[in-house]
Amino acid sequence: MSRIEAPRDGAADDTGAAGAAGAAEAAGAAEDTAATGDLCDRLLAGLPADAVLTDPDITASYANDMASFCPAGAPAVVVLPRTVEQVQHVMRTATELRVPVVPQGARTGLSGAANASDGCIVLSLIRMDRILEINPVDRVAVVEPGVINATLSRAAGEHGLAYPPDPSSWETCTIGGNIGTASGGLCCVKYGVTAEYVLGLDVVLADGRLMSTGRRTAKGVAGYDLTRLFVGSEGSLGIVVRATLALRPQPPEQLVLAAEFPSGAAACDAVCRIMAGGHVPSLLELMDRTTVKAVNDLAHMGLPESTEALLLAAFDTADAAADLAALGALCEAAGATQVVPADDVAESELLLQARRLSLNALEAVKGTTMIDDVCVPRSKLAEMLDGTERIAEKYQLTIGLVAHAGDGNTHPTVCFDAQDPDESRRARESFDEIMALGLELGGTITGEHGVGVLKKEWLAREIGPVGVEMQRQIKQVFDPLGILNPGKLF
Repeated sequence: MSRIEAPRDGAADDTGAAGAAGAAEAAGAAEDTAATGDLCDRLLAGLPADAVLTDPDITASYANDMASFCPAGAPAVVVLPRTVEQVQHVMRTATELRVPVVPQGARTGLSGAANASDGCIVLSLIRMDRILEINPVDRVAVVEPGVINATLSRAAGEHGLAYPPDPSSWETCTIGGNIGTASGGLCCVKYGVTAEYVLGLDVVLADGRLMSTGRRTAKGVAGYDLTRLFVGSEGSLGIVVRATLALRPQPPEQLVLAAEFPSGAAACDAVCRIMAGGHVPSLLELMDRTTVKAVNDLAHMGLPESTEALLLAAFDTADAAADLAALGALCEAAGATQVVPADDVAESELLLQARRLSLNALEAVKGTTMIDDVCVPRSKLAEMLDGTERIAEKYQLTIGLVAHAGDGNTHPTVCFDAQDPDESRRARESFDEIMALGLELGGTITGEHGVGVLKKEWLAREIGPVGVEMQRQIKQVFDPLGILNPGKLF
C-alpha cells in the first residue's frame, strides 16, 4: 500500500523558486535574443543583407572544422564580407560590443582552430577570393584570403610561375587558412612551407585598424618580422585580408618512383641515405602497410599490399630519370624489395593521387579519424614509426601512418568508431601518447596543422611556462580584449 506524504515545509517555496528560476531563464533568453538582434543590426549597418546569416541551421554548419574531439559553440551570427572595409566594420562592431570573433577559411583544418565559440561572430572570408595581381618580374602574387590554393597555383602556372606550398587539401583549402595554420604539404622537402612564401600581409586588427606588414621586395629587414608572427597565429592576432606571396619559376613536370620495403625501418634507412647523400627530391613520402591497404580498399588502385612500407620519391629536375635512378639505387641498398620508377607524368600523377587519398581512405576504415601531426628529426623517423606501431598494439586500434618523410613530418592517423565510447577513449589516449613520443624524440607536436583546441595542453608542454607567458603577452598587445579566436592556442 502506498503512502501519501504531507508536503514538506517550504514545498510551496520550492515551487516558487522553480518558477522564479524559469522566469529568470526566460528573461535571460530574451536578453540574449535582444543582444543578438542589436549585434545583427549593427553589423547590417556596414554589410549587405546577404552577408549576415542568423538562421540557426545555417550558422550551425559553420561551427566546426574537420578535427575530432574539439568542442565547438553556437555562433550568434555568421558574416561573409567581400571587402577590407567590411572586415573593419565587423571588427569595430565586435570591439564596441565585446563580442568574440572566430575567423574562418574553408574549415579544412585539423586542430579545431576554426571552431566557433558560443555567441561569437563567425567571420568567414571565403567571399574574399580575388587574385589581385601576379607579377612575373617581381615574382609575387597579391591575393585575398579566400583564394583556393589550387586556384592560385594554376593561375601562377599561366605565367610560367609556381606557388609551391601544396597541402593535401589544396583543391579546397584557402590561402588565408594556410597562412593561419602555417601549413605545409607534399613538396616541403624541397620547397619549404607557407611561412617561407609570405612576404607581406594586410591585417585588420581587433579594433578595426588596418596594418600592413612585410614587403614585396626580394629582400627587406626593416623592424621586427611581424609578417612571420601572423603566419601560424590561427586568427588570434588579427584578420589577414590580403597577402603578398613569393612565386618561383615553374619547374619541369616531376617523375615519381615507388619503392617497396620489408619494414618501416628499412624505408626510413633509405630516407636517411637519400638526405645524407645530398639529394633534393621534390617529394619524399611514406605510406605504411595499413595506409596502402586503406587506399586500395577505397580506390582500388592496385598498390602493393605485400609491402610493409611504400616510399614515393619524385624529382622535378632537368634529368629526373637519372636522379630517380640514383635514388632507386639507395633504396635498394637500404633493402627495398622492389623499385619502380614511373614511365611518364600520367603514371606519376596516379601514384601521387594514391598519397593524397590516404587520409580519406583511413577515415573510411572506421568512420572517424584523429590525425596526428608530429614532426621529428629525420634521424628519428624509424623510432617514430616503431613507437606508433607499439601504441596501436597497446590500445588495440588501427593506426595508419603517412609521412612527409623528407622533413620528418609524420601523420599517424587513429581510426575509430565515434559511437563506441570505449574505442573513442582509447583513440584519445593513443593520440596523446603519440604526441608524447614525438616530444621524447626531440620533435614537435605540430609540423603543419596548428594547435587550435586539440593541442593546447601539449603546446604548453612543448614550449614551457616561460614560452607560454611570452606568447600570451604578445596576444595581449594585439588583442587586449581577448575577442580574437578565444580559447585557441592557450
